[in-house]
Amino acid sequence: MTDSTTDASGPRVGWIGTGRMGVAMAERLAKAGVDLTAWNRTLAKAEPLKEHGAAVCEAVADLRDRDVVFTMVSTSADLEKVLLGEGGLLTGDQVPGAVVDCSTISTEASAAVRAICAERGVDFLAAPVSGNGKVVRSGTLSLVVSGPEATYDKVAHLLRHIGKSVTYVGEGDLARLVKIAHNLMLGVVTQSLAEITVLVEKGGVSRHAFLEFLNNSVMGSAFTRYKSPAFVNLDYTPTFTPILLRKDFDLGLAAARSLDVPMPVTAVTAQMVQASVGSGRVDEDFSILLDLQAAASGIELKPESVHVDDGLGTPREDGRS
Repeated sequence: MTDSTTDASGPRVGWIGTGRMGVAMAERLAKAGVDLTAWNRTLAKAEPLKEHGAAVCEAVADLRDRDVVFTMVSTSADLEKVLLGEGGLLTGDQVPGAVVDCSTISTEASAAVRAICAERGVDFLAAPVSGNGKVVRSGTLSLVVSGPEATYDKVAHLLRHIGKSVTYVGEGDLARLVKIAHNLMLGVVTQSLAEITVLVEKGGVSRHAFLEFLNNSVMGSAFTRYKSPAFVNLDYTPTFTPILLRKDFDLGLAAARSLDVPMPVTAVTAQMVQASVGSGRVDEDFSILLDLQAAASGIELKPESVHVDDGLGTPREDGRS
């Protein structure tokens, strides 16, 4: 059963990469009635999109006739492989009209891909995102976009199906720097939140009481509220892993060196992120920074088993919202 009727008059869209984020983003396009065909290295991860009217193909090459192809992959190497590797999207006689990459990669890697796309007559937009699968499904994802403004204007309606906020920041690969800066703050805020939460707990205050106060104060944010359930109940189901966060800190500090910008707080946080990777808990959420801070402070945390609103409208386990 599909959620909507495919818009035959709209662009024919391809999607490469249906991991935790990619499948949720592609699902929103399919539900909006977009003519969508998806590919993933593990095809089974793309299969759920069929329930919403999308098609699934067995080869990247099957997407070469699309008007627009979105990519959502883990690394620069992954992007290069799906575009330029054997049977890649851009290696045939026919190429799509535009590629919109939503991955988090370096500015340098993005510029290299942009140049290759230009050689083949393909428009390229950098469109990294802020959020995770749960944020996507709640309709609150944010996207930042750079590249040719005319191309942005052509695909902006598709981007708005995916997220609630779409910000165009200019030509070239400026969106990459914006996203990397965003993720540096992600790590810095989480480390700071871990430190103050452990401080008050060691002083005798429950985590849920402290975070309730914080989230309702001027210092609270959508992010601190969203992370509160993980901090209170020690649920480290991965939304973003320590290894992925370390990659972004490496990118951010490299950008800081190239632009001669001192970032002492970021540099210290990078060491804490490295410690989380060194702990071996690389398949959990990066919220394990809380556990590391507790261990360094001589306390052992226990789940508080309290329902905490994540701000995304996630239902309670007892069925109430």
